[in-house]
Amino acid sequence: MPSPTRLPLWAGRTLALVGILLVALSLRSAVAAISPIIDEIDVDIPLSSVAIGLIGMLPPIFFAVSGFIGPFVSRRLGLEGAIVVAIGLMVVGHILRAASGSFAVLLIGSAVALLGIGVCNVLLPPVVKRYFPDRIGFITSTYATLMAVSTALPSVLAVPVSEALGWRFSLGIWAAVAGTAIVPWIMLLVRHRRDRAAALLDETTEPEIPDAALEGRLWRSPVAVAIAITFSVSTISAYSAFAWLPQILVDLVGVSPAASGNLLALYAIAGLPASIVAPILVSRLRSPAWLIVLGVFFFVAGYLGLLLVPETLTALWVVLAGAGPILFPICLVLINKRTRTHTGAVALSGFAQGIGYTIGAFGPLLVGVLHDATGGWTVPLTFLLVLSLVGIYGAVVLSRPGMVEDQLKR
Repeated sequence: MPSPTRLPLWAGRTLALVGILLVALSLRSAVAAISPIIDEIDVDIPLSSVAIGLIGMLPPIFFAVSGFIGPFVSRRLGLEGAIVVAIGLMVVGHILRAASGSFAVLLIGSAVALLGIGVCNVLLPPVVKRYFPDRIGFITSTYATLMAVSTALPSVLAVPVSEALGWRFSLGIWAAVAGTAIVPWIMLLVRHRRDRAAALLDETTEPEIPDAALEGRLWRSPVAVAIAITFSVSTISAYSAFAWLPQILVDLVGVSPAASGNLLALYAIAGLPASIVAPILVSRLRSPAWLIVLGVFFFVAGYLGLLLVPETLTALWVVLAGAGPILFPICLVLINKRTRTHTGAVALSGFAQGIGYTIGAFGPLLVGVLHDATGGWTVPLTFLLVLSLVGIYGAVVLSRPGMVEDQLKR
């Protein structure tokens, strides 16, 4: 497929650009805003360890659910309408959490906010394809970076805001951030309904497979399956690390809990530089295979270091394992690069993210079960290492050209 004509970044797309960036700033606030102030919340709403664990399980579960319902919502309401509804859910969820007087309401508010975030996760790649087909790598890199910022900001601001104004305000301010993001999308929705034909100008002239048909047949596409597998490798390792890496480091290396927390922060930021560059490279290279192999190498090297010489160069092994999730932004770009239309991108995004987050949700549980069964970390780390090698399958399949819609027409 020929490359789209490169247009000025702001050429008739200012609202879309602002909307994408504002949504990206809201996409992880519900995940990161509670844990730093859990003790303050516990004073008003008693929270058991089980309750805290249940809240921690919600993000991958609802991101997975959103992967399957996001395309349905988009099919019913259109991209812009679906994002307006999703942001509305985020606002309502944040407000419910801030106003909650019981654990049940806190849990429901978290679920509503995360459902909205999950739908936006699914729809942002096809939105980029619709409005910025000429700058997929750059826009994806930019919003992925802002997603990282949206993870860090609540962690930094939650405690001081809570100490100054209370934990309810600390949770509620993120409703205002999401509320700001909805404004450009309402304006885009009005514009789209006024001139539906103009909104479809970026489509190819080839007949499209209806999105409902696409969703049910993506298992037949080697490209779709390869992207889903690559996405899954990233999510299961990342969620397992965030759940267990501090304890692994305490047990294997003997660091203090505070030091293990600092090393987890190092893990979180290790992949940021590569994640900024990788989407741009994927959008320009003929094959993403070597970048996928590089991500797999980072995971394997990090796990091998922790298995063989954990007390030597510990920070290096953490950094290497933390660089592995560059597979995440790579997959976001491939969702657009390996589909011909935004309809195909919606279906593929839901397929890959639904599978990836479902598998990711089981990662921490499986690592915990293996640790309890063996009494050590050798088997769990070996398990994660072997799963990382599965990403090579994605590199092999995606090294060959191929578009999802073309494979489903055969």
